[in-house]
Amino acid sequence: MPLSPETKSALEKITTATLTTVLLKKGLRSVWMRGAAPFTPAAQGKRLVGEAFTLRFVPAREDLATPASWASPISTRAAIEAMPEGVIAVADAMGVTDAGIFGDILCARLAKRGVTALVTDGAVRDVAGVNGTGLPVWCAGGAASPSVASLTFVAWQEPIGCGGVAVFPGDIIVADADGCVLIPADIVDAVTTEAIEQERLEGWIMKQVDAGHALPGLYPANAENKARYEADKAAGRA
Repeated sequence: MPLSPETKSALEKITTATLTTVLLKKGLRSVWMRGAAPFTPAAQGKRLVGEAFTLRFVPAREDLATPASWASPISTRAAIEAMPEGVIAVADAMGVTDAGIFGDILCARLAKRGVTALVTDGAVRDVAGVNGTGLPVWCAGGAASPSVASLTFVAWQEPIGCGGVAVFPGDIIVADADGCVLIPADIVDAVTTEAIEQERLEGWIMKQVDAGHALPGLYPANAENKARYEADKAAGRA
């Protein structure tokens, strides 16, 4: 099912740190993408949510990774034109950071098409220009070389691995100051509900810490403190 506006709005208020904890409790450990950090000014201080639109690169092969390939029907240019508004483009660059998968022109087109953000375990090029597009980018850094110097683009909307995380088209991506987290699409509503409660509980715990309470028995909460929390929640104090 597509991501509902209500769930999207709720996730925009939940930290990726909380989400990783909730997902861990469900047995999902590999959900945080290594190397995908907030990079452009438009990504700083933001929390963005969207369905994953995947792109896949493989190691460069000299007969395929050429400037001429940019005009191929299977190209990053063609993939961009297939992206619906509101998605988060997630690119598997295999952690390669010595070539920029996208530059300023491609990022400008992403922004023009209403793509929410670009997430990759690789790098971008034309950094000053990319910053100027206003596109939020989470990546592993900047690099001057074009993608074909190290990578071959092969497909979009297929399962990929980005930063050690298996990403399927339509999975939900949440990106903020701590990086990018994946929520499997089929459990996003359950995860969101649990995460809302987790953040409420942790907000109450923070108030107890501010009041001078010690951590043992409070974080995590024992039966006594859980009862105090439930009482405060019922009274509107949590």
